Amino acid sequence: MPRGLYDPRFEHDACGVGMVCHMKGEKSHRIIADGLQILVNLSHRGACGCDETTGDGAGILMQMPHAFLKKVSAEASITLPAEKDYASGLVFLPSDQEQRKICMDRFEAVVGQEKQQFLGWRKVPAVREALGDLARQLEPAIYQIFIGRGPGVDDPAHFERKLFVIRKVMEGFVRESALPEASFFHIPSLSSQTLVYKGMLLADQIAAFYPDLTDPDMHSALALVHQRYSTNTFPTWDLAHPFRFLCHNGEINTLRGNVNWMNARQNLLRSELFGDDMSKLFPI
Repeated sequence: MPRGLYDPRFEHDACGVGMVCHMKGEKSHRIIADGLQILVNLSHRGACGCDETTGDGAGILMQMPHAFLKKVSAEASITLPAEKDYASGLVFLPSDQEQRKICMDRFEAVVGQEKQQFLGWRKVPAVREALGDLARQLEPAIYQIFIGRGPGVDDPAHFERKLFVIRKVMEGFVRESALPEASFFHIPSLSSQTLVYKGMLLADQIAAFYPDLTDPDMHSALALVHQRYSTNTFPTWDLAHPFRFLCHNGEINTLRGNVNWMNARQNLLRSELFGDDMSKLFPI
């Protein structure tokens, strides 16, 4: 029965999505902790397979936790510039050491080609025992990359566009490669503004798997969380949410049509902001 603002007609089956933020933008670890609690409270909105310890995916998006990154980068012998003058992101890489090195070397080269500054890699602490059996079999190697803003990059928005180009070039390289573990490669986020932790996890596994998330120095003024319920795609590490700019909470049943429309219009795309970099972004 309708009661107050509630109406049962608005009820839909979908993934679990939540957000918590400080209205005045004050960063704290409490926001991260509350976001993870929201995720656990939404466990009923996620799903698992026949392996009940492997979830369809869960994750959290936050603002860049500068104090935390300053600390852990120093532990990895990486010197970070001032806040907003560098970017970071988790990178899922092949578990095979040789294939992983090919991807990492190429990533560093692409950063240089785009005239940005490669600062270093950090191995992200991860507790494999927290994973389900199937998720453990498909687990990628997880590293964090740090990139400094290069000369000629005028403002944060310009920097974000350069990071977008770097990501798309790297994705294209791996997609066209003959690496047997190419499917392991994924960049959950690459930004100077936000950071994403995610994986093929249940809601209550993410904090246990990523010790970073329980570090009291990790601060944010917002946390966007997502617990996935896969329906028309199989669960994978890369399809866990949040994505880089959104939590998608519904079906995309016209995917093939959308891809075909974009491919048909690709050569017509122009941008004053991307200029000659536009061709590096294909396929959109």
